[in-house]
Amino acid sequence: MLLMNAIREKGRWLSSSGILTAAVLLSGAVIVPVRAADHDRLAIGITQFPATLNPNIDVMAAKGYVLGMSLRPFTVYDADWKLRCLLCTELPSIANGLAVPVDLPDGKKGVDLTYTIRSDAQWADGVPVSTADVRFTYEVGRNQQSGVTNAELYRRIRSLDVKDDKTFTLHIDKLTFDYAAIQDFMLLPAHIEQDAFTDPAQYRLRTHYNTEPTKPGLYNGPYRVSEFAAGSHILLEPNPHWAGPPGRFRRITIRTIENTAALEANLLSGTIDMIAGELGLPLDEGLAFAKRHVDGFQILYKPGLVYEHIDFNLAQPALADRRVREALVLGLDREAISKQLFDQRQLVAASFVNPLDLGYTEDVPRYRSDSVRAEGLLDAAGWSKGGGEVRRNAQGQRLSFELMTTAGNRSRELVEQVLQSQWRRIGVDIHIKNEPARVLFGDTLPHRRFDMAMYAWISSPENVPRSILHSSEIPSEANGFVGQNATGFANPEMDRLIDALEIELDAEKRKALWAEAQRLYATELPSLPLYFRSDVFILPKWLSGVRPTGNQSPTTLWVTDWSARP
Repeated sequence: MLLMNAIREKGRWLSSSGILTAAVLLSGAVIVPVRAADHDRLAIGITQFPATLNPNIDVMAAKGYVLGMSLRPFTVYDADWKLRCLLCTELPSIANGLAVPVDLPDGKKGVDLTYTIRSDAQWADGVPVSTADVRFTYEVGRNQQSGVTNAELYRRIRSLDVKDDKTFTLHIDKLTFDYAAIQDFMLLPAHIEQDAFTDPAQYRLRTHYNTEPTKPGLYNGPYRVSEFAAGSHILLEPNPHWAGPPGRFRRITIRTIENTAALEANLLSGTIDMIAGELGLPLDEGLAFAKRHVDGFQILYKPGLVYEHIDFNLAQPALADRRVREALVLGLDREAISKQLFDQRQLVAASFVNPLDLGYTEDVPRYRSDSVRAEGLLDAAGWSKGGGEVRRNAQGQRLSFELMTTAGNRSRELVEQVLQSQWRRIGVDIHIKNEPARVLFGDTLPHRRFDMAMYAWISSPENVPRSILHSSEIPSEANGFVGQNATGFANPEMDRLIDALEIELDAEKRKALWAEAQRLYATELPSLPLYFRSDVFILPKWLSGVRPTGNQSPTTLWVTDWSARP
């Protein structure tokens, strides 16, 4: 699964092309020292507010950050990019007998996966986490009216067998190379959510994660949500029924401050203690902050699987023409943007696969700034400058697009202005129309109401891009606007490559398929690649245990490792 505002990475390898080392410590502003014992509360600043806390509806990094403290996924990738169990007791494998390949009637290979829920897992109202929750979650995930965004895994489950209250077997219709990873199977509490699902078509509105987000039984992690102020903040308190290592903080407040200048001001005033790297200051602002404040903060830089790009809505007639899309790429000087704004510390992207990831190849089409070639392509596509600055077609229509991003992100807004200026030189008119993240990701992108949208994808290591590039994942009214292929990219060859990638168990053969997919993506350009991000974590000096992962798993999944230094 890929998250909006995101990445794909592999933390144990470092790029030789200007990406920063995994964690670089700098110093920051002077703060009045406080005894570690006084730190029983933690206030965290992030730039987005989740559109919903339901773990299976809508995809936002902000929601993942909150739920990292309050819900346990079955499996996750840790900071070493190793797959591990959180809610389960053991990862299934062919070697341990918990993963059993099976021959299916259609001649394909499937796999039966057996998981056991931790015996001590409980929802925060004291109800044990059980296979009743597994059954209910499976029912919701399989229902096409439920609004579940990442429904691909549920579609692949042929059937579900329950052995007892804690053990179950998933019968999967494909034996994939990452068969044990079931991050998308996020449990819902059947005893709470069952009544909200009586009308599946209304579930996304009636889910208690929307109507009663502070209900204790919705959460099974070390913390539960105890206060929810939409657009403002979320308060978390310890789950009294959590049996794992205890959290060290009596209260954790996650405060949303969409404007990054205000986010920095709140940090310096002491309103918040830290800025989350996953959803905080962009690299350019983080670098500037480090230069201004030299003694009071820990600053960690983490390169990872965050792919910043611009999605083209291919339903827009002008953008449906590949020549126009290529001209838009050639009309930009992305290297200059990286140099001037990010001190060349964010690598210009050629495709959607990060150089840190296993499937990366350098053998793809690359587009350096070439305004002459760009103008020639626009001329050939029927967009002429004529006597004006903005190009027009034979019907007199202007070559004009709306460009959107997350409102309040100073770095993205600055990049927008640079793009607007550079595209104006080749006769393309750009209108900037930004929206709060919860609106952009919760409504505009799923309903494909945009021309061009600049944001990022965050993913797990070697994450097959089915959700963003396969034609079956295009959101529409017919499928309840689920799926993350917001561009509307429908390419039979990409579909074939994605289908083949998933079931190729040989790593070398898989790498060849990855290379083909990247070349096709860079040729067809359903999105405009910008760069691969490095995240900036700004932490108080007294806080220890925060370990950036560089992948889709947020640091908050390991919040029980966080503590105040003595």
